[in-house]
Amino acid sequence: MYAIIKTGGKQYKVQEGDVITVERLDAEVNAKVTFEPLMLGDEKGSTFGAPIVAGASVSATVLEHGKGKKVQLAIYKKMNGHHRAQGHRQPYSKIKIDAIKK
Repeated sequence: MYAIIKTGGKQYKVQEGDVITVERLDAEVNAKVTFEPLMLGDEKGSTFGAPIVAGASVSATVLEHGKGKKVQLAIYKKMNGHHRAQGHRQPYSKIKIDAIKK
């Protein structure tokens, strides 16, 4: 069985036992979080929500928090010779999908 969940403005296809990296969640490490699935599917067929599947849930455990690889930017203004370097590291949470309940 699989589910489509939405978190951090993105959608993820997950199955039980999957470990995925999502946008930073406001939860402590080893905390349980639940998501409402947009769609459920298995070998028999799919169930679509409008916008979520009623009565279904996806439970997960937060494994760790961290920051992604650094993204480098270069800012240059040609007429006055202005150079500036800038970097950004996106925070993330790594979660493990425990159960998908219909």
